[in-house]
Amino acid sequence: MPLITDPDLLSQGHEININPINKTIQLSKTDRLTDEGVTLQSLYSFLKEEWKTDASLIPYPFPMVSITPEQFEFINGWKPDSDLTRELIRFAGWREIDLTNTLNKQFMNITSLGTIGSNNTAYFSLTGDTLPVPFSFSGPVNQAVQVYEDGTNGGTFVDRRADEITTFIRTQGQLYGSATTTSIGLTELNYIANRFPLAEAADTKIVASDSDIANNAPYTGMSIIYSSVVRGIGGTNYNFDVVINGNQGTAEQIYEFVQYSLRQDTDIDADGSGKVGSLSDELLAFLGNTLKTKQGVYIDSFQADDTNRIIFTDTSGEERTFPFVASGSLNFNQNLVNDSQASYHVFFTDTFGTANATIANDNSGNPLTGNVDGNASIGFDFDYDGNVQQGRTAGTDARVTVVAIGLASAQYVVATATIGRASGQNISLVAPLERNYANPA
Repeated sequence: MPLITDPDLLSQGHEININPINKTIQLSKTDRLTDEGVTLQSLYSFLKEEWKTDASLIPYPFPMVSITPEQFEFINGWKPDSDLTRELIRFAGWREIDLTNTLNKQFMNITSLGTIGSNNTAYFSLTGDTLPVPFSFSGPVNQAVQVYEDGTNGGTFVDRRADEITTFIRTQGQLYGSATTTSIGLTELNYIANRFPLAEAADTKIVASDSDIANNAPYTGMSIIYSSVVRGIGGTNYNFDVVINGNQGTAEQIYEFVQYSLRQDTDIDADGSGKVGSLSDELLAFLGNTLKTKQGVYIDSFQADDTNRIIFTDTSGEERTFPFVASGSLNFNQNLVNDSQASYHVFFTDTFGTANATIANDNSGNPLTGNVDGNASIGFDFDYDGNVQQGRTAGTDARVTVVAIGLASAQYVVATATIGRASGQNISLVAPLERNYANPA
């Protein structure tokens, strides 16, 4: 059955038991009153009708005062009989006031705005909480949260009205959502219905299962440290206060690890600061295929091919990116792969063939040369925006001539190519089979 909004769907001895001696109102789930609950306005309206028509009730003071359709007070010592009853009340906050006009308890309502899967459960925390508190029902949220108790009837004194409430929805394979009382404009916790923009949607960047992330590389070598650090980007140092060690994973794998960590109810700080994952702020987000860090977050040890699709946000809130790094692969045919002596060199084309021939440097400033060592492919990167070797104009395409030579199985081969402002560029070297090399000594 859906949410009850019509008092005619309620009846004494069925959905509701009214005890004027104990001054309690009990709600019980039935075929009509389900987990969807009943609005407090509907309950209030039902009580008015009962007090008007039931001769056994009219001698007793009326239980409630209506302030608005979403704000009420239980008065004259009346109250819900238990938290099970309170959990079934929807779209309203309320106070419970005793016979001496003393406030005993206060509840504010949290109602989510947006899509939440029917099997997924949101949760919340108040200022200083070290563990998340799940809402009582899965799916969209519409529940009262206690924010005050005066300690009567043996209760533990609680006054959280000056606290902030943070709501979360974090489900594996879904985009995360969060909202706070501050973000919706509250300066203190009230006793009305409050709408929180809290929603989720399919996260296409999550492919790995929780088991994969918990047990397999590269995830098991990743970590998060909450600590002030300085990192250089494009020759300038910037301040950050969270560092993610990506363990040479792809941008997507790093994101998967971080999202997994943010659903853990344990300390996710590798330095052991007690930073509970499920209560921590989000650290990363994808904008299309570009990974962007939240304010103050840096990533160490990411794959070179991802350099151009990561945006870092420093502690000042400014976005920082590396100068564009062109990247790709040198691909070798089987003759070069089979030749244990095969080597390669990447020259700038305009000086190749002269005494001034210059080997191009990689993004780290090291010459692009080395041994094939049986590899069918060797990756390379190039400082597209910064390399000024032999007077090159930074930020322009670079013409290169790549040569490779072996001894026993690969002849000399040369290939020309252009390194452009792109990733995933391929340069192929196809060496003829060597049939005549001989060194009998």
